[in-house]
Amino acid sequence: MDFVKQLPEGWQKQWQTSGFDEPSAIQEQSFLPLSEGKNVRGISPTGTGKTLAYLLPLLLNVKKQEGSQLLILAPSQELAMQIGQVAQEWGKVLELKSQTLIGGANVKRQIEKLKKKPEILIGTPGRILELIRSKKIKSHQLKTIVMDEADLLLQKSELDLTRQILQSAPVDYQLVFYSATADTIENEVNELADDVLTVDAVKEDQSAGKIQHFYIDVPFRKRKDFLQKMLHIPSFYGMVFFNQLADLGAIEEKLSYEALPVVGLASDQNKQMRKLAISQFSQKRAKMLLTTDVGARGLDFPAIDFVVNVDVPQDSVSYAHRAGRTGRMGAEGAVITFINDRTKRDFQRLMKDAGQTAEELFIYDAGFHKERKEADRKNSGKERKGK
Repeated sequence: MDFVKQLPEGWQKQWQTSGFDEPSAIQEQSFLPLSEGKNVRGISPTGTGKTLAYLLPLLLNVKKQEGSQLLILAPSQELAMQIGQVAQEWGKVLELKSQTLIGGANVKRQIEKLKKKPEILIGTPGRILELIRSKKIKSHQLKTIVMDEADLLLQKSELDLTRQILQSAPVDYQLVFYSATADTIENEVNELADDVLTVDAVKEDQSAGKIQHFYIDVPFRKRKDFLQKMLHIPSFYGMVFFNQLADLGAIEEKLSYEALPVVGLASDQNKQMRKLAISQFSQKRAKMLLTTDVGARGLDFPAIDFVVNVDVPQDSVSYAHRAGRTGRMGAEGAVITFINDRTKRDFQRLMKDAGQTAEELFIYDAGFHKERKEADRKNSGKERKGK
């Protein structure tokens, strides 16, 4: 079934003008059960179009001017804003209104906009619950609740907020869970909803592009220098991930001081600073976006060629979501991880858990190379002989 042919004519035109080709497996498999109002747990690799997979069939079930019927929960402000943009773009063709509700934004303005009765709400759990408690969101009108990046929304730190939102909703509503790693939350999903249909497109979805995995041996104190070398490679455009916020801030400050094209996206920034960083990077005014795992979920920048892990990620799930920022919807990409003598074993264990193999990479002559520079090879040989 090619679900695109079943879409409204305006959407079919938008599909073509957006440059989409064949729908991905998760999009094809999600359309019918979501259209029929079933509870669905969708699992698919990052970069395979999960947002449209649930959004298009659910928007078709929303009725104009009948209050807020569709609620989409997201674990971060960035993801909520991105989903909000997509919902607005596709919803306006059907004359549907949407509103994004996130913490850090002016709550009074949000309340004023809610008076226009948007049919679609997108937001972070804290702000959504705040507005429900103050009766600004009429939760009894909700017909469908979606959890995007459900594995994060059902973690212990967020689960209580999520439960309270669901308890405020009517007795009979559709519950939808989507994530690249939703298979890790089966118990929580079954606790919250009955008769959940699992749509698992991990094995058959071929829409993600080819991603190559590399590592570079980088002494801990040389990390900033190697990032600087990458910025001088003409083809470089990518996201750089840190495990610690303090390390991100220190290196961003040094690179910015040298007037290099970098921006930072961090959890301690206000909404305006985050929005500015995303805008500058998406418009390619900056070649490098420095972030933590806050930027590993949901953010969809077109044509990111490189993902760089300055630190070895904590686990294979974190690695997978970071890697998912590149190689999206058929494009190719590369993931490069900095390692040193202390983290080499951690990296080897991580790659085994992730089911990946990585090649060593070198930087010289303003480019990436799979072989060591000849002069360095000779020097290395002399050092070995000297020993």
